[in-house]
Formats: sequence, C-alpha cells, structure tokens
Amino acid sequence: MVKKLKDGLSVVLEDFYQLAGKLGKDEEGVFRVEYDDDMAGVEVIEAVADEIEVASLTVPESNNSTFKQLVPYTGIFNLEGMHRPLLAIQLTQLKDGLAIGCAFNHATLDGTSTWHFMSSWAEICRGAPSTSTLPFLERTKARKTRVKLNLTLPSGPPPTSNGDAETKLDPPLRERIFRFSESSVQKIKSTINGKPQSDGSKPFSTFQALSVHIWRHVSHARNLKPEDYTVSLRVIVETSTTIWASLIQKAIEGHNAKEIDERNKSGKMHQRSMNSKMQGSGSNNKFDGMIYLHPGKNGGSNIDVELTLEVEAMGRLEQDKEFLMEVN
Repeated sequence: MVKKLKDGLSVVLEDFYQLAGKLGKDEEGVFRVEYDDDMAGVEVIEAVADEIEVASLTVPESNNSTFKQLVPYTGIFNLEGMHRPLLAIQLTQLKDGLAIGCAFNHATLDGTSTWHFMSSWAEICRGAPSTSTLPFLERTKARKTRVKLNLTLPSGPPPTSNGDAETKLDPPLRERIFRFSESSVQKIKSTINGKPQSDGSKPFSTFQALSVHIWRHVSHARNLKPEDYTVSLRVIVETSTTIWASLIQKAIEGHNAKEIDERNKSGKMHQRSMNSKMQGSGSNNKFDGMIYLHPGKNGGSNIDVELTLEVEAMGRLEQDKEFLMEVN
C-alpha cells in the first residue's frame, strides 16, 4: 500500500508540480511559488503507531495530541515555506489501517484545490494513467492584483517537524464534532424560514440556517454580551434567529469578486494580512470559537460540525438541549 501511494504521488506531482517547490519573492517583493528540478520536493515520512486503531480516530471527541502525531509539521507557519516543503506527507501504519497525514502550505492552495489534489492522487493510485482534471496554475487569469507583504519569520527556535511545537493554550480548549442528522437540519431550516422576509429576500439556505443556529447557541455558551463582537458583527444574543440569518445572508452575498478586488486595490487586504497570525493548516488552526461544517460521515444531508471552545463554554453547550436536538 505504501509503495502504491508513493508511486502514485510521483505521477500526480507531474501536474501539481508547484507543491514540490518553495515560496519565494519576485523583484517587487511579491510572493510566488518557485520550482526547479534541483529542489528537495515533497517530503514523505513513514511511521508506525501500531497501538492506535482506526476506530479511535473517528469518535466525536478524539484526542488532539494523537492527531498531531499523525500530521507532519504541526506548528509550522505558512511563511516558513520559503525554506520548508510546501507539502509534507506522513504515512503511518496503524494497528488496523493506514493514516495519511498531509501538511499543505495554505499560501499555495485552498480547500477546494487540496481536495482536487487528493482526488487526483487517489485516481492515479486506483490505476488511472494520468490526472483526469488538470490543475489551473495561472493565477493572474482570475485576479491580477499583486499584494506586497513585508513579513518576517517568528522569533525563537523553530519547532521540529512533527508535533513538538509548544502551543500555549490559555485558557485550555476542547474540540468536539457534533453530528446533525438530516431531520435536524431540515427542522432548523424550516424554523428559520417559517416567516417570509419583509424585504422580499430569498429563503435562507441550509448553510445559512445551520450557521445561525450554531452561532446563536455558541454565543450563549461563551457568555457573550451585547457589546461583544464575533465574526466581525455585533452580537445581539436575544435577537431573533431570522435577523441573525439575514446578517449572514447579506455578508455572503456581499462577498463577491467586485468587493474583493476593491478591497485589494485599497490596501485593506494587505492590512488584514499583516494583522493576522500566520498559521498553518489542521491543528494549528484551533482557537476559541472556531467552527467548521463538513459533509456528514454517514452521507446524505447529514452535517458534522467541528467546534473548538474553552472548556467551560463547551460544557455549557453540551447541556443546551435546544442546540443539541438530535445531535450525537
């Protein structure tokens, strides 16, 4: 199995060759991906953890420290792609299976592109002679805006490649996956769409409805006050769910190509980048209030909600019967 994965990787990287490169800067200081045949390329690590079973990694609240050991370069910053691999893969033999841990540099690709690469790699491993859908690598076709980032590497000794980074969590955080069944999702959506919008707006989508359900109850669990902020919007804890959903709907509709281009030209994108922490993927990206929505592992219209909260807030959320509904 490991040999097949490594052979397939060598083939798929012929099309996704930028993942075998490094981050660099052009003459104007704008970041770009640099690649040549003399670079080290993608790093592949083989490991054994025969005390870990696959089932232990699929429970709603798994041990995060275990996951960190299965993914390389935990704690590494995106900017370190100037001297570290843009893609590192760890193949870990478990007691009853194989774990594939991937560390992608987020400056190189987003979630959609990540799964495009993973699907293409799987396609090759299943016997396809080549990638059926080639990656689109010419970014200037989508946006010609060039943003110069004057960033420096963080001070202090760099963390090692696999989970030794010291991440200070104060206060401590808990992570959990809540599984919303199809019936729960439909009930939430129908409740929020129960009253027609006075301004004639279109009905709220499944994403908008479930997002506001989570947002509202997480805000209660975190004991946020009316003057507190979350998701760049003022929280009004006792406001009706329809108003919350309307705020999300308008924010999504306003996030279009024209608005993004105008923000780039005005320099606001540059300012936001400078004010944000440079973070890697996976477990690096955990913070109080982090929420991810994933397709349910059981298929259909089930949705898995990954949440990271302070310990006390997570405890209050787990006791919130209105939030839980039919959640496992």
